[in-house]
Parts: sequence; structure tokens; C-alpha cells
Amino acid sequence: MLLLTTSCSLAGGDDDEATSSSDGAAGQAGGTVTLVTHDSFVLPKKVLRGFTEETGYDLEQRPLGDAGAMTNQLVLAAGTPPGDVAFGVDNTFASRALEEDVFVPALPDDLPAGVEDDLMPGDDEGLLTPVDDGNVCVNVDDTWFAERDLEPPASLDDLVDPAYADLLALPAATTSSPGLAFLLATIDEYGDDWPTYWEALVDNGAEITSGWEQAYQSRFTQGGGDGDRPVVVSYDSSPAFTVDGGESATSALLDTCYQQVEYAGVLAGAENPEGGAALVEYLLSPEVQEALPESMYVFPVVEDTPLPADWARFADRPTDPYAVDPAEIAANRDTWLREWADVTSR
Repeated sequence: MLLLTTSCSLAGGDDDEATSSSDGAAGQAGGTVTLVTHDSFVLPKKVLRGFTEETGYDLEQRPLGDAGAMTNQLVLAAGTPPGDVAFGVDNTFASRALEEDVFVPALPDDLPAGVEDDLMPGDDEGLLTPVDDGNVCVNVDDTWFAERDLEPPASLDDLVDPAYADLLALPAATTSSPGLAFLLATIDEYGDDWPTYWEALVDNGAEITSGWEQAYQSRFTQGGGDGDRPVVVSYDSSPAFTVDGGESATSALLDTCYQQVEYAGVLAGAENPEGGAALVEYLLSPEVQEALPESMYVFPVVEDTPLPADWARFADRPTDPYAVDPAEIAANRDTWLREWADVTSR
């Protein structure tokens, strides 16, 4: 059974970054567009309000868990969707959504420069529109390691070294897009031997959480909670958000990264497909693209979008991230995830 969280209006309110409801100016004749997202979706209210002001459509959001859980629910509801547009299906899960006819063609006609570089391979119908990209990477708390005079890990191999036992937190591959991206990185690195690597990772005390929020914000020592894990699977942009006194307390290990692209698309069976198409196009607007880095830890896909000052210094990007062909993911995803679940639940 498909369970939906309470939807919330995004048309009004103050300028804080939030996804909570507020009573703003109603849309005009266009009606309401319902945006289905993962739980990490957040943009400034003034940016979301701009969609209503520009198009006349009201906007509501329905969060459906992490990206993996959201994709699973969209597949189960294919043809009778919980909204008009979905944002947050990424290149690790997208092949499943495409296989199950979750989306209808809605790629904008005139794509801004840079967007074509991140189009989903094999999406010849224009079902998915790239909105942001980034790289899933292992991050380390440099302060924690410096205080203990311990050299931090630098590679995937290092994570199974007993010197780093009980230090890693990471999201699950079955429910989290960064978790699946990290699994795919290990598959690219170790080939058929990846289950052996994961056995060693679990034996070395890796803690697996349901999603990125739990791993980073609750378990990571620099995540703002009471976490005790100084190594975490997060993003290449994360060090730009742990800056204090002009220096970042964390680093992304650029030899551990897997490229991730997040897409938006109009859902098959949407009640307001015209409004949905307008929203997809709005997600490529300068207002949204400029807000993405500080709102959602991701890079805009539109070329030459200004970035926050800290990103130029601290958000280093890998030059040769891991990658697995989407066709290979589609052919093997279910088998890999079953085997991953068996290995990690021993």
C-alpha cells in the first residue's frame, strides 16, 4: 500500500528555507501543481513563490522519504501518481523509473547551456530533465583525526583497515540514492569481488542508516548532532558547509566519488501535466539554480551559474569519478541490491 506524507503548500510564507506550509497568495487560473520530492528537498520560499508569481500555478509538495524510497513508491503508483511532478530521482535509480513508465515526455524545448551534458543516457523520449549534479564521496572529519594524531583514510581500501574500525557511517543502498551510488562505486572498483569488500566493511564496524540525513546529520561527528563517526558517505560539496574561521573541518576523499545527477519529470497520469511541465522548466531558472548549492548541497546543471564563495575554495570536484553504465545498472540492480542486503544483514 502506498502511504503519503501530508502535503504542504509552498506558495507563500517568509523567505526562510523551508518546506513547511504557509498561507500565501493563491495561484491564478492555473490551479495547483503537486511536487513529489525526497526528504532532502528544500528551497527558499521566495524562490518557490516565484513559480506561482510567474506562472499562476499554486505549488504543493509531498515528501516521500529518501530518493530510493520515493522511486519505489512512484513505481508502485505508476499511472495513478501522488503528484504531478517528481524531483529527486537520480541516475542510480532512474533506469527503474524509466522501465516502469513512471514519467511522460516533458523535457523543455530550449535547454540552458550545460544541461544537455547531464541528460540521462538512453532517455530518448525526453522523460527526465537534469536539475542538479554532484558526486557522492566519502567525507572525513579532519579535526577529529588531527586531535588524535591519526592519519585519516584516503581510499576505499582504507575503509576496511582495522585502524578505522567503527568509524564509518553510510546510508543504505536499498533506500538511499547516495547509498546506492556508494555501492556502485565499489562495484566499479572491485568488479565481481564487491561482496567480499562489503563483508570486510561490515566486519570493520561500518554503521548503515536508512538515509543520508541519518548518516550525516545524526551519526557524523561534524553533522550537527551528537554523532561519534568521523567518516561518512556524503557529497563532494559537503566540506563547503563545515567552514569555521575560514577553514573547513572536513574533506571529501576525491578518489572515492561517484557522480550523481538528480532529475525532475512529469508523472504519467498527472492531474495537471501542463502545470507540471511549467514547473520542470522553472527548476532550470536562474532563481532555482542559484539557490541549489546552499539549499541542497548540490551543483547547478546550468552553465555559469554563480556559486557561493566557499564553494570555490572548499567544494573540490573529482576529475575521474566512478561510473557504471545505466544499462548495466538496469540489468543488474535488483540482483545487486538483494546480494547487498544479504551481505550487510549477516
